[in-house]
Amino acid sequence: MKTQELFSVLEANKDKALLFEYAPQEFVGANYHITEVKHMKIDAVDCGARSDSWNETIIQLWESPKEKDKTEFMSVLKALGILNKVAKMKPYDLNSEVKFEYSNETFHTAQLFVNDFEIQGHHLIFKLAVQKTDCKAKTLCGVAEKAVEVTETVKEKTEACCTPDSGCC
Repeated sequence: MKTQELFSVLEANKDKALLFEYAPQEFVGANYHITEVKHMKIDAVDCGARSDSWNETIIQLWESPKEKDKTEFMSVLKALGILNKVAKMKPYDLNSEVKFEYSNETFHTAQLFVNDFEIQGHHLIFKLAVQKTDCKAKTLCGVAEKAVEVTETVKEKTEACCTPDSGCC
């Protein structure tokens, strides 16, 4: 989800409570706070020696241990107030991908993508998910696109890709 779409969904649902589902049927606790908004510029080089750059908006969610028994979730209106205050200090790239950074005692720290959202009664629920890492230079490096069992041919191609004179990093 792009940052602009996030703001549009929030604006259209100001009267709702804001929930985050970080795994199937696992929700960020009602005691969460928005503790940081990061405007990230990624400047990268992939294993095919190609450079790329893009921006990301990363919103950090943190559960306050002092409010463990809290049952009312943050309102969309309050979240919008926080995000709009940030915008006055540091403008958003509205075309950037938005991610939510989160962890708890049983879930590792991760930057989660927004896969979808839904309205359930008085709740706006953002469905978050981990996205697996991927090689961006598969074709250039001769790596098979589909996950296949490691045969000698695939193994040879992979080893050839990763040699110092292969053209890959």
